[in-house]
Amino acid sequence: MVVAQTDLWVVAESDLRREVLQAVNDCRGQLEAHIAVQPEFATSLEPVDVKSSVPAVIQAMAKAGRICNVGPMAAVAGSVAQWVAERCASRSPNLIVENGGDLYLQSTRERIVGLLAVPKSEMSMGLRLMPEDFPCSLCSSSATIGHSLSFGQADLVVTRSKNAALADAAATALGNMLQSPGEMSRVMDQAKRFARHGLDGVFAQCGDQVGVWGKMDLVCLEST
Repeated sequence: MVVAQTDLWVVAESDLRREVLQAVNDCRGQLEAHIAVQPEFATSLEPVDVKSSVPAVIQAMAKAGRICNVGPMAAVAGSVAQWVAERCASRSPNLIVENGGDLYLQSTRERIVGLLAVPKSEMSMGLRLMPEDFPCSLCSSSATIGHSLSFGQADLVVTRSKNAALADAAATALGNMLQSPGEMSRVMDQAKRFARHGLDGVFAQCGDQVGVWGKMDLVCLEST
């Protein structure tokens, strides 16, 4: 489903197109109304302070930006995905909402999410999630895949958290830090510092170096 700049892929147990559209419009409406009175919220690459009276989604994005030292819009895709998923969850206990490479998932059974660091290559690695892990957000950042702004050289950074705003902002921050394979240990150290704010795990790849920290149960995927 495409609504302006929001491009969602939703997998659910029933037809939720009406509910998804309503949720997207509600979330975008709050974001657009806030940006109209605080334009720097949409453009700043650094943390932005907001009033305590602003909507919860604005507060969550601003808080994630402060924690990770990035602009609040670094958390927008994950935040929208979580907003939509939470408003559709009662209609579908098994639900995937993907927004620009960022996922928010709810499930009653084990799921494996594939990790692809190199476009057009064979996907050989995945992340296993058990029923007790849900709901869960997985957000990604890459200097080589997609159109999102990255100041690093990471092939792929994937973050895991219950908080999609935090996962999204952390993926951006860690991706920016990963300037070369030699920076991997520094990136993992920074990921650990985000843990006290709710970050649960990180997978990162840059060239021939891979870093993994936290609750990341990696599995090999059989080739077809």
